[in-house]
Amino acid sequence: MLSLIELSGSPRQMGLAMGRFGAEAAHRHLTASPAWRSVTAFRNTDTAKQMLSAVKESFPAIHEELQGLAVGLDLPFEDVFLWNCRGDLWSMSPDGCTTVQLPSTQSLRITHNEDGDPGFAGYCGLGLFRPDRGPRFASFLYPASIPGHTFAVTAQGLAITVNNLRSRQISGGVPRMVLTRALLDQADLDAALAVLNDAPRAGGFHLTVAQRGRDDLLSVEFSAHGVSVLPIQQPSLHANHCIHPAMRDLPQVITDSSRHRQERGDAMLNGSDTDPLAILADQQNKAFPIFRSEPDDSDNENTLATADIHIHATEVRWQVLERPGQSERYSLIGAELA
Repeated sequence: MLSLIELSGSPRQMGLAMGRFGAEAAHRHLTASPAWRSVTAFRNTDTAKQMLSAVKESFPAIHEELQGLAVGLDLPFEDVFLWNCRGDLWSMSPDGCTTVQLPSTQSLRITHNEDGDPGFAGYCGLGLFRPDRGPRFASFLYPASIPGHTFAVTAQGLAITVNNLRSRQISGGVPRMVLTRALLDQADLDAALAVLNDAPRAGGFHLTVAQRGRDDLLSVEFSAHGVSVLPIQQPSLHANHCIHPAMRDLPQVITDSSRHRQERGDAMLNGSDTDPLAILADQQNKAFPIFRSEPDDSDNENTLATADIHIHATEVRWQVLERPGQSERYSLIGAELA
């Protein structure tokens, strides 16, 4: 069951509320997991220290949010910070996702499977954030993680979905989850792209980004090495590896699941079935399905929620489903429940 959590106040106050929300799952599942051990093994390394310094310098409010998160979780700050750097430090962190991107002259549509650690099933939520400063936003929320690296819509009309990329090369810059959290504070699409271009980046993600009142539906791949922005001009799909011409030859891990989901989704979009929810529910390939629900998934990931986002000239209307094909769990307009 995907719960609803309302958060407001200062960065530290919102972080504290997120920590309390995720504390049970963190102590019951996360801290005993191989993923946690792999990431916290970077404690006291030069790379971790450089990342922390970059966050303090460039995004002090997000640093405060992380501090509040650690207090709410009742876990050491350094470990919580490293967990929020997991995809920068470790290319096989349990984060996945698949996104269908549909341009249109009437409205833009982004439909997204949020794939993550199966141990978090039943512990995730939809957060309605009302910061003291910055726009309100709504975001899928994992235990022990700051928002913004999943799917989110802001009161400014920004719609963002995020897919994991498994880069083999990182730097001591700003962690990718901090960068995507910072995007939710931006006034518009141009400002969001400027954040990605201007900041020293530790690792990378794929984003699908749009804004109400604009015709742009953008596919963005970024890494420590650069930022690639491509307009989506025909129905497209993105899984968990770089496919942009400027990025696809960079050192990365392409798992069998990511490759097969990309190939199957492309085939469906090129065929007669272009319903994005049908694509995201597809399980034709039993070993490497698009909708992932098996406990022995090859990447140790399951689909935990689906977002279906429609970007119009004057508003963003969207639904959050617990699985594609079911009725919506939550229906929203912008950052508010409809």
